[in-house]
Amino acid sequence: MVAQAGAAAPRPAPDGGRPAAVRVDGVAHEFPASRQRNAQPVRALVDVSLDVAPQTFVSIVGPSGCGKTTLLRIIDGLILPTSGSVAIDGARVTGPARDRAMVFQDADLLPWRTTLANIMFGLEVHGAPRAKCEAKAREVIALVGLDGFEHHYPGQLSGGMRQRVGLARALSTEPRLLLMDEPFGALDAQTREAMQEELLRLWEHDQKTVVFITHSIDEAVLLSDVVVVMTARPGTVREVIPIELVRPRSNEEDLRGNPRFAEYRRRINALLHEPRQRTD
Repeated sequence: MVAQAGAAAPRPAPDGGRPAAVRVDGVAHEFPASRQRNAQPVRALVDVSLDVAPQTFVSIVGPSGCGKTTLLRIIDGLILPTSGSVAIDGARVTGPARDRAMVFQDADLLPWRTTLANIMFGLEVHGAPRAKCEAKAREVIALVGLDGFEHHYPGQLSGGMRQRVGLARALSTEPRLLLMDEPFGALDAQTREAMQEELLRLWEHDQKTVVFITHSIDEAVLLSDVVVVMTARPGTVREVIPIELVRPRSNEEDLRGNPRFAEYRRRINALLHEPRQRTD
């Protein structure tokens, strides 16, 4: 049964403050069996419930194959859950919408378009006038530090710069919700740290609501206000951990050497390796 359209009743955020910007309510998802002989349906998610408060950075970590990306796609409206519902600002998600944008692990840029044209594309598909598309694209190019590369093609850019273009394309549409699926996973360690620093700076700039998927515990603790730890497949929420480290933050050794940082890292790592039956 696919979730039906409608409005969701508001409920408090986990901290008892503002209503949730994103409300995931009892979401389950099952992929149909393949055509191979004796194949069985795959249960990706089961009974996932989660509230994301406005203007918070939430990271989701979990074992490979636990349904993190499936959950993110359900939040975006790219796929509908088998059961349960997702609401954004109180409105049931029934498909993609302009109030949210996705950044993927692969920047997925159009190779025949320049940096400027790739960023404009996000606005063009919404029917914005060309002059407005270009003005906004140039604004976010400056924001993400791509000045001077406006007329470069993707093949002329490094991996980190291509990810900046993908991020700029998402930001150009001015989404209220930014969804990021392991956007730095394919980068080398040095470039990844530079992109983490850049994302910290950008988040401080406008404090969008962000849901971020990562396999890196350090990255989750560094970036987030809240880390959601999921179980192995079928994935569900094992624990929600508020990260009470002062902001603004910087990707520097003094933060990573903070005893509280180390304790968060230890706690999340223990949860990821704890047998599921001990918490069910």
